[in-house]
Amino acid sequence: MPTTRGSGIAVNSLRARIRSFLRLPLTHPPPEVQFAGQEAEDGYTRSLIRYAARDGEPIEAFLFLPVGVEATGAILALHQHNSQWEIGKSEVAGLCGDPLQAFGSALARHGAMVLAPDAIGFESRTKTAGWGTSLAPSLRKAHSTSEGWLQYYNQMAHRLVTGDLLMRKVIEDCAAALSVLHRLSESTRLGVVGHSFGGSVALFLAALDKRVAYCCASGSACSYRRKLADRTALEMSLIIPGFCEHFDFDDLLRCIAPRKIFVVSATDDPLSADAADLVHSAMPAFEKLAELPQFAR
Repeated sequence: MPTTRGSGIAVNSLRARIRSFLRLPLTHPPPEVQFAGQEAEDGYTRSLIRYAARDGEPIEAFLFLPVGVEATGAILALHQHNSQWEIGKSEVAGLCGDPLQAFGSALARHGAMVLAPDAIGFESRTKTAGWGTSLAPSLRKAHSTSEGWLQYYNQMAHRLVTGDLLMRKVIEDCAAALSVLHRLSESTRLGVVGHSFGGSVALFLAALDKRVAYCCASGSACSYRRKLADRTALEMSLIIPGFCEHFDFDDLLRCIAPRKIFVVSATDDPLSADAADLVHSAMPAFEKLAELPQFAR
């Protein structure tokens, strides 16, 4: 696999090559934001907001704001996958799903502004969902696993046959979310956090969008070469024809240098099986740019 271990110029060149490969746009104009409701919680407020993706598709997100203190950070929180198509941002909010995935509420209680959007194919962005579903989770129609899987599969497959990529769409939507977060917070230090699917997207986003000042990705750093060797299933957004002939996840990590990154993996998790090796491979780029990444295993 190709590697880039040189200066900041080399890292910028690598980033530009990956962006070009994925056909990502260079600019991210901030979309207009609509506030659709607010709930008061313990130590923070949670607002439902709506804005449009670059292609005009509507996106729902939760905005978390600390109460009683000025927000000291602005963080994009990306939900996991877990084949639970009916939930997305609501799990980040702690309204359903795994309580350990409630990053939004936890970070807001600690003084951060947090934006948690639905990824395409999840929660409000399924074909059977409508606006406003997130404020009343108990009223939301549950989607069967097979229905949700098919919808998400089509999001990937229909793009492939037209020369597009699901990952391009996912990253472009996250770039729009960063623009919204910047507009609302006026912060120049935007962070991104995610687990599993959300962690993979966080790594791509941080690598390719320099507006991300710091990144935390758990259960997600695993090379294509290791996944293919172990015959580990590929999440559909990772199906990028020809990508692993030119790039891999250690290249994404290099593209984040010298910004801060925190990579977390478990010793028995196939979805982050070689995270330590990836960090070791990417380390020279951080060393040469005078800032070391943090790593926990």
